[in-house]
Formats: sequence, structure tokens, C-alpha cells
Amino acid sequence: MSVMIPTWVGGDLVAVEKLEAHERGLRHKAVSVFVLCGNEVLIQRRALGKYHTPGLWANTCCTHPHWGEDPEACAHRRLKEELGIEGLALNYRDQLEYRADVGKGMVEHEVVDVFVASVPERIAARPNPSEVMDTAWADLDALAEWARSMPEIYTPWLRIYLEEHAAQIFGRAESPV
Repeated sequence: MSVMIPTWVGGDLVAVEKLEAHERGLRHKAVSVFVLCGNEVLIQRRALGKYHTPGLWANTCCTHPHWGEDPEACAHRRLKEELGIEGLALNYRDQLEYRADVGKGMVEHEVVDVFVASVPERIAARPNPSEVMDTAWADLDALAEWARSMPEIYTPWLRIYLEEHAAQIFGRAESPV
């Protein structure tokens, strides 16, 4: 079953099949979630079966809302579908835009609603193996350094978030060092 996502074509917001949006590099809506425990963030390693960026480390959860789906409802849905996580209070942080080559001739040109959930202690994820091959808790400062020194193992969007949008996402005046 193809998933239709909100995409801008010729200035109009229309429903376009997700793969087509990536193949054509069309600007489209997305959602990203970061689960934080103090200075640590829950990250995921994308399943090898993903059609782009398989096996790379990404933020807690990221996806595209279905046509007509509320961004926060989408974030809750994908936390459950990808990681088996339910019941977190999500706080809207900002809407960001980026464009990144994700390989295989595909481009993510996303207008992203970013949500953060703060938890008092590390929570355990129950990854869906068709979506996520591994999870880890990472110190934000160390993660930013690792993403700079080993960019090939991190998704382009995670690197962009850490390098360019730390203040909006994590409440920091500058990116983690």
C-alpha cells in the first residue's frame, strides 16, 4: 500500500506518494521526535530494509504524516509503530526545513515539525525490526562529535539537526561540542 504524504507541487499542498516525493526531491511535510533523558538522547539505527539510509543512526523517530494527519498524532503513532513507545508527553519545539541527498538518487526536502519528550530515566524501546535494527542512549555532546567525525554512519538529517538546529531542538544557544 502506498502512503500519500502532504507535498508542495507548484505552490499547492497536494497528496503525493512518499517514494515519488523522495525521488523527485519535492518539498514535503515531516515529523521528528527526540526523547531526552537529561543530556542523553534515544537514537535508533534504521533497519537494513529501509529504501533509503538503511543501517544509519537517526534521531529517536522521524516520519511523514499521512495526508490530513495532525503532526503530533503522527509523532505518537510512529513512536509506537517504530519503537513500541507509548504515553509520552510531546512538546512542540519548532518547524525546521532542510534539504539533503539521502542516496540512491533520492532527496529529503522536508518541512519538519519537531517534538521533544523529556523522561526522568532511560526508557526501554521495543523496536519493530522492519523499521529499527538497534537503539542506544547517547550523550548529546558525544553524539555531535561522533556525527562530525564519522558522518557516514549517521543520517543526513540527524547531522543537520545537531549542527544547525540545536538551539531550537535542545534549547542550547549553540550546537553541542
